[in-house]
Amino acid sequence: MSLLNLLPHRISQRLTALYFTVSSLSLQRRPRSTQTNAMATMTVTKIPALKDNFMYLVMCNETRQAAVVDPVEPDRVLEVVQEQSCKLNKLLTTHHHWDHAGGNDALYQRFRQNPEWGELLVYGGDDDRITRLTNPVKQDDTFEIGNLRVRCFSTPCHTKSHICYYVESDQERAVFTGDTLFLAGCGRFFEGTPDQMYDALIGKLSSLPDDTQVYCGHEYALQNLRFGNTIEPDNEDIRVMLERAQAADLEGRRALVPSTIGLEKRINVFMRVREPLFATLYASNDPIKIMEQLRSAKDKF
Repeated sequence: MSLLNLLPHRISQRLTALYFTVSSLSLQRRPRSTQTNAMATMTVTKIPALKDNFMYLVMCNETRQAAVVDPVEPDRVLEVVQEQSCKLNKLLTTHHHWDHAGGNDALYQRFRQNPEWGELLVYGGDDDRITRLTNPVKQDDTFEIGNLRVRCFSTPCHTKSHICYYVESDQERAVFTGDTLFLAGCGRFFEGTPDQMYDALIGKLSSLPDDTQVYCGHEYALQNLRFGNTIEPDNEDIRVMLERAQAADLEGRRALVPSTIGLEKRINVFMRVREPLFATLYASNDPIKIMEQLRSAKDKF
């Protein structure tokens, strides 16, 4: 991926699309069932895509207004929209990488071909690499999905314009973290620096209520937990989650996601860099330097 960053965006997007298409061929005959989390005020449907991606349909239960997060497979999203009889009118892009934003144009064109569906608003960081962007957003920008409130968190590092979307009502909270925060892990630092990831994970996402559900962009739980177990072998929370991941149907991608912010503070080593153990392990009292060393170790794991 680092080599792709040196190429013109159009070429890198085509090569990335080819990679994900080929790598996904072996998965086409496998069941990829949705998993729906119906809460009092919102419903979140997890829709597996490609090799290990997640798309999410977020619906306000009262108004049945809905938004979709990173719809790389638009036809599958529209099937779920029809099944749930909701009204889709917003597309939330976390970042420009093809496996997240690669379906933007096709979904936008489907709305153009069906004017009775209304207008599709495309949200994302202010980045010309995000296709069909209509509503560029920045830190603390807000909008609504029906009666649900959405707040944008600017989390540059994996990409320079990465956005996480915090969705809340008076009763429930969820955050859609793309490739910034994974279950027990974080994204690679492709376009940013350790201090940016520290600010994203510790300064911003850690400040959310502990019961906030975390919906990430990929199914990487098993390898993340295995890595975390090598860093903190005495962490009982990591051990329990690793056993769950090993026993779970991760191939069908039905298990473990969503996590919560509170759980991530216990099992995610990248969110634990201020713990005394890490200062001892890395001979440093600087959590940003520890973040950098952890990411380097994970890249080689």
